[in-house]
Amino acid sequence: MLPGETPEAYAVRVALDKARVAAGRARTGIVIAADTIVVVGDTILGKPVDAADARRMLSMLSGREHEVVTGLAVMDAVSRRSSVRTSVTKVCFRKLSEREISAYVATGEPLDKAGAYGIQERGALLVERIEGCYSNVVGLPLSLLGEMLCNYGIIT
Repeated sequence: MLPGETPEAYAVRVALDKARVAAGRARTGIVIAADTIVVVGDTILGKPVDAADARRMLSMLSGREHEVVTGLAVMDAVSRRSSVRTSVTKVCFRKLSEREISAYVATGEPLDKAGAYGIQERGALLVERIEGCYSNVVGLPLSLLGEMLCNYGIIT
């Protein structure tokens, strides 16, 4: 993160950077890029570096509410015209025991997910409730993407 940058601005900046790189490689068509982060308090949780880091993240989330923030960028590879938006979903974890955390980490599922969980997989068992877009928590806010693609004539 850059000094003074909000989590939303960070996610959008990273998504736009990804879109620029992909547009340069694709050269034609519409590029869709996203970056999803988990925010608990003032801390941004990306993907854990190892199992110990995943345990640390899941312990932080246990019994607490957090936000899942996705920056979404759509770019025309030829004109480089782009639009960016964010989606924010509140997620509340139930209180987890150390045994539950260790068992979940042992599945390997948390190691490639922001915040060390995947709501679309076993991680759904950790979630007490959500407020907002479910597909955002998965990593791609589909309703927002649909709105954005309308502006490019992809969806009518």
